Amino acid sequence: MTQDMIEAVKKAKEQSKPRNFTESIDMIINVKDLDVKKPENRFEEEVTLPNGRGKEVKIGVIADGELTVQAKNAGVALVINKAELEELGKNRKKAKKMANSIDFFIAQADMMPLVGRFLGPVLGPRNKMPKPVPANVKLEPLLGKLQNTIKVGIKQQPSIQLIIGTQDMADEQIAENIEAVLAILDRHLEKGRKQIKSMFIKTTMGSVVRVI
Repeated sequence: MTQDMIEAVKKAKEQSKPRNFTESIDMIINVKDLDVKKPENRFEEEVTLPNGRGKEVKIGVIADGELTVQAKNAGVALVINKAELEELGKNRKKAKKMANSIDFFIAQADMMPLVGRFLGPVLGPRNKMPKPVPANVKLEPLLGKLQNTIKVGIKQQPSIQLIIGTQDMADEQIAENIEAVLAILDRHLEKGRKQIKSMFIKTTMGSVVRVI
């Protein structure tokens, strides 16, 4: 974790005008010397941020039986049973609205074929296909981990934009989260973070601060 990162986060916060809500902190990374047309140069990985995202993650659970009971007891944002799944498959507009409102989906493994059939055309393009889990899984630890998880990846463009915290988090905490993301680039890019062309930090509505 470098002092430059901490200073950039601090400056981004200072430049942000007072709002009546807590702004997120975004990081934007542009990568050089990367041909995204080649499949081997595209990747996606889930990262558990050491200090969390700062905001609650909305999770949807698609299941029947015991898993739905666990999900409701845990207070997840959305629980979808088999009948509701089929209904959503018939109402594309409602399905799209639902998909846009949820960050991560979990589905009972034996229901995945139905998920693919009824919601695949909606969830697939949004990169939100569910994590399959066994019907007897203990849901709470998985839900806890997802609360601190983001997806880091490069697909059609050699750039990444992510939420890595909120403005009420300590500058050092956000810098540690940034470092966790950069570690992913070290693993997936041939020259690691040395392939970063430019990197910026900003609040949701604020102006960008250049780090690199």
